[in-house]
Amino acid sequence: MALPPLNSLRVFESVARLGHVGAAAAELHVTPGAVSQQIKALQLSMGVELFQKRGRQLALTESGVTLRRSVTKAMDAITSGVKEVSAARLHPGGIRSLAISIPQVHGVAWLASRLFEFIVDNPTLNLRITTSGQFEGVDWRKTDIAVVYGVPPWPGFWWKLLHGIELTPVCSPQLLRGPTAIRQPTDLAYHRLLHEDDGSQWRRYQAALGTGIAAQSEVYFDDFAIVLQAARDGFGVALTDEIISGRDLDDGRLVQPFSLSVPAIHNYYCVCPETSRDREEVAYFIEWLISEASRVLANRSNLPLP
Repeated sequence: MALPPLNSLRVFESVARLGHVGAAAAELHVTPGAVSQQIKALQLSMGVELFQKRGRQLALTESGVTLRRSVTKAMDAITSGVKEVSAARLHPGGIRSLAISIPQVHGVAWLASRLFEFIVDNPTLNLRITTSGQFEGVDWRKTDIAVVYGVPPWPGFWWKLLHGIELTPVCSPQLLRGPTAIRQPTDLAYHRLLHEDDGSQWRRYQAALGTGIAAQSEVYFDDFAIVLQAARDGFGVALTDEIISGRDLDDGRLVQPFSLSVPAIHNYYCVCPETSRDREEVAYFIEWLISEASRVLANRSNLPLP
């Protein structure tokens, strides 16, 4: 029996791992239709069913479990080989350094753990990491690449959207109980609104609701980490997105009282000086960073099956 095309096996591995055609499509940067066609062709060529639908999820059949085991090992081996070759190409003369700046909350939320994985996979690339949320706060004399929260353009710099932000209210589960429990948007009037800006984000959310909210009080902080901690401790309601607060939401420290979300005024961008964009190690890290951001979005996207 002839082996199936490598690309169809790569698509199979992504769908098997994520459990969604749409999530796999986002990770692979193709359309859900293209993913579905690859899976159908693979199943037809092998003469077996590899997936079965379970509600909105795809579950592996017994044949799918067997194939995934082998494909995952093969993909891991290929990935390892590619990384070794890339590292040798990037660092023929020994260890090189990259200075990275990331926002504190953003880094803690999802990027920090992945940076350690990058370090393990790239032992000849030494990372120096600092924190700053705004473009103006980055010391570009000592920084090669930065993740910043803001709005371009930034003259003299190259940038790319890392991920857009959809804001939704979050609060401690305790605010969903008691006589002032949050059950509908008007209940926000009995609670504090927590801000990290001049109130523009909350006004945008209120406009999407089609109503103004006269909150019990409003508190402003210049550090979003404090905003989130105040929300965890039950002192008010904050606006955040699922990427930043994914772990808090998964662990139950924060809950979303409403499903409505609105685009944020600012977004996260990967930025570097135009003069260093073509450096091999800079281009390599930027490619990795964008890929990781896409993977995070795909894993949290819970997209329905086509």
